[in-house]
Amino acid sequence: MFDKGPHDDLKELADWQRELREQFPIITGHPELVYLDSAATSQKPQAVLDATSAYLTTSNANAGRGAYPWANRTTAMVERTRQRVKDFLGDSDRERSGVHFASGTTEGLRSVARDWLTDQLSDGDEILVPFADHRANLEPWLEAQRLLGQRGITAHLRALPYQAASGDYDHRALAGTVGPRTRFVAATHIHHVYGGDMNVHRIREAVGPDVPICLDAAQSIGHLPVSVTELDVDFVVFSGHKALALPGSGAVWARNARGAQFRPGGWYGTPNTVAIAALEAALDWLHAAGTDRIARWTTALTARITDRLRRLAPYEILGCQASLAADSTAQRRHGIVTFRHRRIPSDDLGFILFSHGFMVRADSLCQAGADHHDGSVRVSVHVYNTAEEIDRLLTVLATL
Repeated sequence: MFDKGPHDDLKELADWQRELREQFPIITGHPELVYLDSAATSQKPQAVLDATSAYLTTSNANAGRGAYPWANRTTAMVERTRQRVKDFLGDSDRERSGVHFASGTTEGLRSVARDWLTDQLSDGDEILVPFADHRANLEPWLEAQRLLGQRGITAHLRALPYQAASGDYDHRALAGTVGPRTRFVAATHIHHVYGGDMNVHRIREAVGPDVPICLDAAQSIGHLPVSVTELDVDFVVFSGHKALALPGSGAVWARNARGAQFRPGGWYGTPNTVAIAALEAALDWLHAAGTDRIARWTTALTARITDRLRRLAPYEILGCQASLAADSTAQRRHGIVTFRHRRIPSDDLGFILFSHGFMVRADSLCQAGADHHDGSVRVSVHVYNTAEEIDRLLTVLATL
């Protein structure tokens, strides 16, 4: 990935990116504004909007509950989207695996915790969880621990160790954390604050071949290529709205090879069929655009930010310091740069930036263990953002 520098990727992919940017009506319709909050939710290409409209005007019906043509088309669309998710994730064992739709990553992770994990653990078992990632990847496991406790089963939560300097998991220390009662690991693919790949393959090396791993992929699906075969994880959970689809869409992919088959519990009513239709269209769009090229573009944009921002004395960039320079060979950030101003509070800085037309996230970013005193500004990009927008942002930041 480092054979070429960020500037080379921006130059090589400029025409491709310009064509894709034109497909986002909300972006082209507001040239005075710069949307830099895609880690919170992504904007939608025209193809997704068209697919949503087409579904609602030609096939809107409940899935699996009727024998008339609209219901049949809806049922077929839902099942087709399940297979589309498997294709998108590079699933090589589709007969065994399953895809279950959820409203997003949070609900998906809670379903894994409540409906699957609580039936897999015995008294004294241990699970490893991230205590400095998104709260959505901590609270479900705490809830599972409480539910087990109500049944008289004590499950121990162990913290995944972190490297203080980079924000990555400390994979050397992880070997000492894993024990004979380790039964499950919850991890994150791309960190929502630091933008780094958390190197899940090293977790697999530490825990061995038999321990299930559940991956929060909210910041990777739709942003870079994801292969469940290469990652060798057991659950991949993501939100469609961060991957160019509508809010209320998301999925749990389950390998069903380690432990019991995953089946969401309880009675599930009408699925969010319009969101599922949007998810299918979004995955088709992303596949055609090429997630490899999207990753090259957004990584180049974030390298452009860190390379110049590191030279501005008032700013502290969070995460790995070795990767800030544009010519760094360290792992670069995937579409996310988070920073603080040494004098201006982060929420104030967010308002200042919006007065110049930039929409960014400015708070504690839902990071587990953080509070309002830990506020920061997060700039997160997608394929519709340009180098010119980044240069405009940096020009403003340099004046503060």
